[in-house]
Amino acid sequence: MKIGLPVGLFDRVVNQLSLVDHLPDPVLRWGGSVLATLNILPRDQASAIKALWAPRVREASIVFVKMLAKWLIAARNAPREGKKVILMPFNFPPELIHAFDNAVPITSEILSTLGVAALRGQGERYWDMVMGLGFPDHLCSANAIELGSMLGSDDFRPQALISSAPGGCDVNSKIHEFVSNYLEIPQFFLQKPPDDSERGLQQYNIYMRTLISQLEKFIGEELTEEKLRRVIEKANRCVELSLELWDLHKAVPCPVPNIFSLLLYATRFAMWGTDEGIKCLETMVALSKKRLAEKAYPAEKEVARCIWCYTSYYFDFLNFFNWMEERGYSHLADGLDFFFPQTIDTSSMESMIEGLALSAWNMPMTRPMGAESMSRSWTEFVIYAAKDLGADCVIYCGHHSCKQTWSVVSILRNELMEREGLPLLILQGDSWMKRMTPMSVIQQEIDEFIKNVVARKSRGRRKPRKRRPIRSEPVKAD
Repeated sequence: MKIGLPVGLFDRVVNQLSLVDHLPDPVLRWGGSVLATLNILPRDQASAIKALWAPRVREASIVFVKMLAKWLIAARNAPREGKKVILMPFNFPPELIHAFDNAVPITSEILSTLGVAALRGQGERYWDMVMGLGFPDHLCSANAIELGSMLGSDDFRPQALISSAPGGCDVNSKIHEFVSNYLEIPQFFLQKPPDDSERGLQQYNIYMRTLISQLEKFIGEELTEEKLRRVIEKANRCVELSLELWDLHKAVPCPVPNIFSLLLYATRFAMWGTDEGIKCLETMVALSKKRLAEKAYPAEKEVARCIWCYTSYYFDFLNFFNWMEERGYSHLADGLDFFFPQTIDTSSMESMIEGLALSAWNMPMTRPMGAESMSRSWTEFVIYAAKDLGADCVIYCGHHSCKQTWSVVSILRNELMEREGLPLLILQGDSWMKRMTPMSVIQQEIDEFIKNVVARKSRGRRKPRKRRPIRSEPVKAD
């Protein structure tokens, strides 16, 4: 560590997860060795452990945490093994980087979330570093926390960045650009065209091929058809399992634990197309099926079936995911679950690249927020998910940085009510930091909304106004 610089977020997180990775599964399943540490941990750290090690989810949580540990350890060890670490945002398919033998993907938003969930101080010191450098306070904490750590502490550093959020999340894109310039590391782009037609998708295919060519030169390795097929076949298995998990959410009461929403897209953004990712999803599906067969639900009854149209809150797992579930408020999905995966044709290199481009095209924020009409596209995504999963209400987290969604959320609210009779709760609060809105306030507002709006609606449901349907399914390849 360099003298005078604090330890970075990455090193602190990987050290903690490495300890869990070394504990035998029987010890972790018993849970005593893990839960015993709660007596010495600060309250903010204990929340995530209590949530993940609750008996009803512990089996899946063990596999999930060990998966992330292997992912982070591979990134930490990559430089000494002659491999290059590629930092990417959440809306880029990691299976492409997994297909290279000499590259390891790492995702900035997952690192920030792990820091917020697992570290004392919840990553706020790294946000303060960003502010201390003179950045505006409307940056998104999802990526600014980890990237702030890279700028202001003795943190792990990648060898290159991929920027795939321009147009969908400009705040994300600009801070990645700054970090690339500041650390003097190359940045590669995959930008979605504003054209939502088949013509725009074809242009996106060209961008994907260009990116692959640039990565081959930078990594010093050819991406062969055999390497790509090996990973895409595993990615296809992940697709099948994720769709099975989506269908399990349709049962009433919902047998899928609330926190699986987070576990699903964390797997999507980190280890899709790997054996570890498959194992994690298989465990989540098996546990959900078991709960369905046993009619297990932690509350007396399912009071509300909630879709979160954007992100959830991550600074207090226990008092968000577990609290909602124990009150009978099922968290069916949030906006980061809307990646609508499809299996990819593995018959040729051409078909696999086209499939990867389509996967990236349908990623959260890329398609809805980077659309020709954001309000229309976002509305169609939310309505499709709400109808398919049988939701009776929608909640918007109201992250302060997401000005683009704030600009159209009133349109979303009106469309939901007029077309489907679904009420929308608009909250305010930073998804990654408790400084803006404490969890107790968020709980109170959710409670009042469900008791005073959703419950009354179920007793006398308003009939939605009939309108001409608009295609809501994701774009499909020919």
